[in-house]
Amino acid sequence: MLIFTKTTTPSLWKNGRSILSPKLAALTNRANSTGLLEKLRQNQEKDIVALPEYRARSNLINFLRSKAGLSVDPSLAIPNVAPPAPPPNGYKHTLSESQIRLTLDAAMATFHLHVESRIASLCGQGFYTIGPCGEEMLGSIGHVLDPEFDAMALHYRHLSASIVRQLRLGRSMEDIILDRARGYTVSKLDPVTGGVHCAIGSARDMSKDDFGGGDYVVTSTLASQCPPAVGRALGFSVADTVIKRSKFESNSKKQVSFVTIGDGSIHNAHFLSAFNLARHARFRKTKCPVVFGVSDNGLSISYPTDGYADYLFTKYAARSKDQSDPSSKVIMDRDGVPVFKANGCDMMDVYDKTLQAVDYSRKSSAPSLILYQEITRRFGHAATDRQHAYLDPSIIDQMAETDVIESGIMQAVENYGALTYGEAIDRFEEIGVLSRSAFNSAADEPKITTRDDMIAKVSRPMAQVPPLAADLLKSHELYEEEKGKRVKKDVMRKHMTRVISEVMDNDPKVVYIGEDVEHGGYYLVTEGLAKKFPSRVIDFPPDETTLLGAAMGFSQVGLMPIIEIPYSKYLDCGADMFYELAISNWLTNTQRPNGMVVRIQGFDKGVFGGNFHTHNMINHIPPGVDLLCYSNGADYVRGFRNAIAQAKNGRVVVFVDCTNLLNLRHLHDKDRGWETPYPSNQEEMMSFNDVRRFGNEGKSLIVSYGNGVVTALRARQNLVEKKVIQSEDCVDIIDCPYISDIPGGLRDTLSTGQYDHVLFSDICKEGPGSNVLSSYVVGLQKEGILPAKWSFVAAPRTYNPLGNVITFLNEDDVSEAFVKLTSI
Repeated sequence: MLIFTKTTTPSLWKNGRSILSPKLAALTNRANSTGLLEKLRQNQEKDIVALPEYRARSNLINFLRSKAGLSVDPSLAIPNVAPPAPPPNGYKHTLSESQIRLTLDAAMATFHLHVESRIASLCGQGFYTIGPCGEEMLGSIGHVLDPEFDAMALHYRHLSASIVRQLRLGRSMEDIILDRARGYTVSKLDPVTGGVHCAIGSARDMSKDDFGGGDYVVTSTLASQCPPAVGRALGFSVADTVIKRSKFESNSKKQVSFVTIGDGSIHNAHFLSAFNLARHARFRKTKCPVVFGVSDNGLSISYPTDGYADYLFTKYAARSKDQSDPSSKVIMDRDGVPVFKANGCDMMDVYDKTLQAVDYSRKSSAPSLILYQEITRRFGHAATDRQHAYLDPSIIDQMAETDVIESGIMQAVENYGALTYGEAIDRFEEIGVLSRSAFNSAADEPKITTRDDMIAKVSRPMAQVPPLAADLLKSHELYEEEKGKRVKKDVMRKHMTRVISEVMDNDPKVVYIGEDVEHGGYYLVTEGLAKKFPSRVIDFPPDETTLLGAAMGFSQVGLMPIIEIPYSKYLDCGADMFYELAISNWLTNTQRPNGMVVRIQGFDKGVFGGNFHTHNMINHIPPGVDLLCYSNGADYVRGFRNAIAQAKNGRVVVFVDCTNLLNLRHLHDKDRGWETPYPSNQEEMMSFNDVRRFGNEGKSLIVSYGNGVVTALRARQNLVEKKVIQSEDCVDIIDCPYISDIPGGLRDTLSTGQYDHVLFSDICKEGPGSNVLSSYVVGLQKEGILPAKWSFVAAPRTYNPLGNVITFLNEDDVSEAFVKLTSI
C-alpha cells in the first residue's frame, strides 16, 4: 500500500533544476488533510487498495525501490522490465536530458492523476474516469510543438502531452495537477471548462490574441476535434494573406495544427471527413499544415480494432522515394500524405517521428500522419468499462501489468543517464503527494449550483448596436420612396449580395466560404464577389462537416467567416459539427467562442428539388445560436450588419433564407410591393429585439417570419375581399425575424393588451421538433401576456413533393385559422 508519510525533502534533479515545490512535508500534511474526500478515502480503504490502478502504483514504487537499492515490500511483485529497444538504425532526433526529465514528470503526473480519479470516483467525488494509462510516453509530443505558436487538440487519453506543453510554458506542476483535479471533480474553479466537464486543455488569456495557437478543448464526441484542426491549418495561410499578423513577422517558422485521436476514432465520420479534406488540399496544392496523430491500442472500448489503423493508412501506400534511411519507416499514402510510425511506448521514438512529421508539415505546408503503435490499454476505457464482459481475466491482468512507465524510467536512467533511480522514486512520490493533495482540495471547492450560471455561458454577450429609428420598423418604409427623391428599389437577393460586399469592404478579416460560392452560388447571392475579393471567397468540396469545422478553425485563427450552406436540408449532414461550434463558448468557460455567420439557403416554398431543396423544418437550434429569418431585403441588410457585429463579439448567428423571397418583386398582382430600397446608412442595424409591424390599429394580430409574412399579408387581403373583416386595419401583422427566442419587440407589443386574438403562423411543419413559433407560444403563455384567444397554424407534417407547393403554408391555411380563432 502506498502511504504518504515521508517528511524529508526528496533529492530533486541535479543542480536544483526541479520545477516542483521541495516542501514535501507540508504537501504530505495537506494530502492527509481532513477534507471530505480524505475522510471518504479512509472509510473505503479496502476497496481502494483493491483497485488495479492502485496495485499497479504500489508495484511501480516497489520496482523503483528495488532498482534504487532500497527495501521493498515482499508481498508485491517486482516486474521484469526492459527499456524499449531503439530502431535498428537509431533515432534521427533525441530528447535532451532536461526534456527526458520533463517527459517523465508528465508521465508520472498522468498516471497519478488517473489513479486519484478512480479513487475519487469510488468515493463519489470524481466524475470522469477515462484513462490515459498505457499512453504516458506520448508526452514527448509536447516537446515538438511550440506551446504558444502551434495549435494542439488532444484526444482525451493524451494528457501527458498537454502537461509537457504547460510545463514548457513555465507553469508549476503543482498548479497543473490542481487544475486537472478540478476537472475530474467538476470544481467551478477548473480553468478549462469552469466545472461543466473534464477536458484536456489550458486556460486562455483572453487579453491576448493567440492567432490560433495554443491548446484547444476537445469534447467527448469521437474525432470532432479533427475538422476544426484542418480548418486552423487552412486558416493560417488565409489569415496571413488577408491580415497583417505582426506577432509572427519575425518568426520564420510556419504554424502547424496538431490533432490526435485513438484508433477507434478513425472509423468516425468526423475524422474521415477531416482527413479527406486534408488530402484534398494536398491534391489541390492548397496550404494545409495539419498533423494527425493516431494512437493504436487495439481496442475501441470493447470493439477490437485488430490493426485496422495500420491497414487503413499503409495498405495501399507507395514507398517514399527517399530510401536512404529505412529505419524512418516513412511511407507515402496514395494521396501524397506521409505516414510515420512510432513505438508509442518509447519516448524517444515518439519524439523522433513526431518531429519528422511536424517538420515535414511545417516546411511543406502539407498534411502528415503519425501512427503510434505497440500501445497497450491499461485498466479499461473508464471506471464503468465492464472488461470482464468481453476480455478473458488473464488478458485483463496482463494488460494492467504493462510496464510503460517503468520501461521509460529504465530508458532514462540506464540508456541516457538523465537521472538516478533514487531521484526517480523521490520524484514519483512527490508527484503522488501533489496529486492526492490536489484532489482533496478540488473536491472541497464549489460546484455549479445555479441554472443562471449555465445560461450565462451559453453565448457571448450581445454587442450593443445603435437603436433603429421606430419609423424604419413601420410597414410604410417598405413601399414609400423618400420625399423628393427617386430611390432605386430591388429584390432581396440583390440586397443580400450588396450587404455581403459591404461588410467585406469594411473588414479584411471577413471571409466567405461554401460550396460553389466562387461562381455565385446556387442562388447567385455571391455573384461577382470572388472577382472583387479573390482570396476571401473560397470554394470548399461538398461536405458540411468539414465546411463547418473549417469555419470553426477560421474563426479561431482570427478570421470572421461567413459560411454558406447551399440547402437547409444539408445542415443535417453536418449537424454534429454545428452543435460542436455552438457549444464551444459554454464548454470552454467562455474562452473559445466561435464567432461566425452561417447562411442556410433552400428553405421553405419552392418547386425545385423537392423536399431536399425546399426543406421547411428547423431541427437544429442548439443553445448558443442566434437564428434569423428575414422577409424582405431592407431588413436583411440591417439585420446582416447587426449579425456581423454580434459574430465579431463571438456569437454564432444563423440566417435561414426563404427561396421564394430571393427574387420576389410583387406582393399583390404586379405592384412591385416587395422591392425595397437599399439602406445606405451603414449605421442602421436591426437588432435581435426589433420587429416590423404591418398596421398598429387592429384588435387581431398575426405573428410570422420570413415567407410567412408575405403569406399573412396576402391572407389579410383575402379576408377583406371575402368580407370577413372590414379592412386591413382590423388585423395587424408582426414580422419577427429573430426566431431562436422571443424578440423584445413582440413581447412589448403584446404587453399593451391591445389584441383580443393572436394567430401564430409558422412556415415550418407542425408537430414536435419542426417549428419555432410554438416555443414563442409557450414562453409568452408562461409570462402571462397572451390574450385568452390565440391559435397556431403551420405547414402540414409531411414531406414536400417535387414541382408542387401543396405542402407549404398558404393563404387559405392562414385565413381558415384566423376565421376559426375569431369565431370562437
